[in-house]
Amino acid sequence: MNPNTRTIPEIIELASAYYGSAVLFAALEVDAFTAIRNAGGSATSETLAQQAGADPRGMRLLLDACAALGLLAKTADGVYANTQASVLTLVTGAPNDLTRAIRYNRDVYPAWGRTAELVRTGRPVEAPEIHLGEDPERTRAFVMSMHGRALGIGRAVVPLLDLTGCRTLLDLAGGPGTYAVLLAQANPGLSCVTTDLPAVAAVAAQLVAATDVAGRVTCRAGDYHTDAYEPETYDAVTIFGALHQESQTQIVSILKRAHVALRPGGKIFILDMMTDATHTQPAFSALFAVNMALTTANGWVFSDEELKGWLAEAGFANARTQPVPPPMPHWLVSAEKIANLE
Repeated sequence: MNPNTRTIPEIIELASAYYGSAVLFAALEVDAFTAIRNAGGSATSETLAQQAGADPRGMRLLLDACAALGLLAKTADGVYANTQASVLTLVTGAPNDLTRAIRYNRDVYPAWGRTAELVRTGRPVEAPEIHLGEDPERTRAFVMSMHGRALGIGRAVVPLLDLTGCRTLLDLAGGPGTYAVLLAQANPGLSCVTTDLPAVAAVAAQLVAATDVAGRVTCRAGDYHTDAYEPETYDAVTIFGALHQESQTQIVSILKRAHVALRPGGKIFILDMMTDATHTQPAFSALFAVNMALTTANGWVFSDEELKGWLAEAGFANARTQPVPPPMPHWLVSAEKIANLE
C-alpha cells in the first residue's frame, strides 16, 4: 500500500500547499531573513518595510504568514525574529545558505501552473534553452542556483566517494563546477576537468577562479550528448544531477563514452534523483520527474535498477546504490570499468 495515501483533510491541505511556497519565495525576494539578521536578530514589520521600500501592510501580512509557517518567530508586541533553521539556511551567506537553490524553485513555479498542458501535449511548457544560454540573465541565475544547491548537497556526497588512488577526474555536465571544486578540495592529489555547455561553462570558470583549487579544476566547454573524450585518461568520472533530463538511449550513449574515457579499473559515480521500481517512491523524486518534464524535452526520473542495467550495457560492473543523507532524496550509484567494450 502506498504510504502516502491521503486522508480527506490532507487532500484539502494539499490543494493549498503552494501558498507556503509562494510565501517563502516572496520572503526571499524582499530578503526578509537577511534584513532581520542585519537588524540585530529581530525587527518590526514597519522597520523591515521601510528598509525594503515595501508597503507596511503587505510586509506585515507576509511576515505573519512566515511566522505561521514556522519560518519566523513573532512576539506578542509584533517583533519578528529568525528561527534557528532560518538563520542557517535562509539568510544570505549563511553556513548552509539555500537561498540560491530555492530561487530555482521560484523560477520554475510558473511552469507548474501549466502541468495540465504537459499532460495534454507531452511536451515541456518552457524551452530549456532559456536557462542554458539563450537568456544570459536566466542562465546565470540557473547556474548560481545550481551552485547553491550543489554546495549543500556536496557536503553530504563528497565523503561517500572513494577516490583512493585517483589522480584525474572527468566531471560531465558539471554545471557551476561546484562538485569538482569540492572533490579537489577533499582530495589534494586530484585534478578535475568539468564540462558543460559554453554559456554554463563560462559562469563555472568565474566561480572556480575564485577558489583555492583553481589550478586543479579546468572548466571545459562542451556537450556530453556528443563529446568524445580522451581514451583511458581518467581514473574517475562523475555525472551529478544531469541524467534525469535525458532519454534512455541518450543515457546509454553518455555512459559508453564515459567508459571509453576511463582507465581499466576506473570508477564512475552518478548522483541523481531516483525512484524505486514503481517510479512512485520516494514521493519527492516522483514529483521531481514532473518538474523535469515541464522544463526539458526528455525529463523524468529513472529507478536505480534501470540505471544499473544501463551501466552494465555500457560495460560497467559491480554497480551499487547508496542513499545520500537528508535533506534531499538523492541516491549515489557507483560502478567500475572492468574492460573495454568490443
